[in-house]
Amino acid sequence: MRPVPAESPIELELAGRVVRVSNPGKVFFPGTGATKLDLIRYYEGVAGPLLDAMGGRPVLLERYPNGAGGSSFFQKRVPTTAPEWLHTTVVETPNGTTANALVAADIAHVAWAVNLGCLGFHVWPYHAADPAHADQLRIDLDPSPGVTFAQVREAAHEVHRLLDELGSPGGAKTTGNRGIHIYVPLLPRWSAIEVRAAAVAVARELERRRPELITASWWKEERGARVFIDFNQNAPHKTIFGAWSVRPRVGAQVSTPFAWGELDSINPEALTMDRVLRRVAADGDPWSTLEPQSLEPFLEMSERDLAAGLLDAPWPPVYPKMPGEPPRVAPSRARHAPPAASPATDGQRSSNTRIDPE
Repeated sequence: MRPVPAESPIELELAGRVVRVSNPGKVFFPGTGATKLDLIRYYEGVAGPLLDAMGGRPVLLERYPNGAGGSSFFQKRVPTTAPEWLHTTVVETPNGTTANALVAADIAHVAWAVNLGCLGFHVWPYHAADPAHADQLRIDLDPSPGVTFAQVREAAHEVHRLLDELGSPGGAKTTGNRGIHIYVPLLPRWSAIEVRAAAVAVARELERRRPELITASWWKEERGARVFIDFNQNAPHKTIFGAWSVRPRVGAQVSTPFAWGELDSINPEALTMDRVLRRVAADGDPWSTLEPQSLEPFLEMSERDLAAGLLDAPWPPVYPKMPGEPPRVAPSRARHAPPAASPATDGQRSSNTRIDPE
């Protein structure tokens, strides 16, 4: 295959800034032929809802220099060659390492990242101006192997019913692939630790209601063909793929917010850049009516679980050992542990493990 000749750079004026775009005709999505410039124009076309969702937040860049289907890497640190106008903020990893990350301040910042080959943005759950408070509860419906999208839809209905009961409206979006994310916007009053505790309580309650469909089990060997509610997506310093971001798939599928009335008909594969642009032009942002709300109803659920003797759920291995957390050992390994180790591992056997009262 002959190499595609490089195009001359162009300059775009966006949000009062000039953004230099190299090789704008480079194909980023071979399934549709969409180019780097097409991707920038897409983000410009959904700038309102996009910035409502991630404006002012730190973002992790998922870079594909040669487009979807090519090699890739994640980039947290903004290069020293970045323009002076670029907004950044210091973020941390679970082990305390810091980095100077991009803040999605306006559409010019988005276009600057796209020029580097960023096809999708992974977004922190707080604003750069207030890193101490997570202002989104993110309910990640993660399909285990063998789970169909129809099952994910059914699980989303269960989430919707629970949120209605709690008086806590949330907004749903496709992940751009096989799952669904549901966001509950929060008042900026609670830490990520508290928001994660709320997410654990949500996962456990949903599992109690529909144990044949939904699981809160952290260990994959316990999940079966059920929808996993990934509560650890709310752990401190975790990012999640952003609303309105284009997945690095050759078909240019978008992680698309949708109205609850669309749940039974939504088709993630069909939600490509062009179609999403038309949806936004015709119907606007389905999340526009969501308002920040209290985490207290969720924390009350968490407190009831703890009072009933439940342990905290396991944390990802990159995090330090957390207070109240059971031992981090898979159930199959716990069963083969020496007898002396058994009491320490019994609490790990289920996400709903109880502590027997003395």
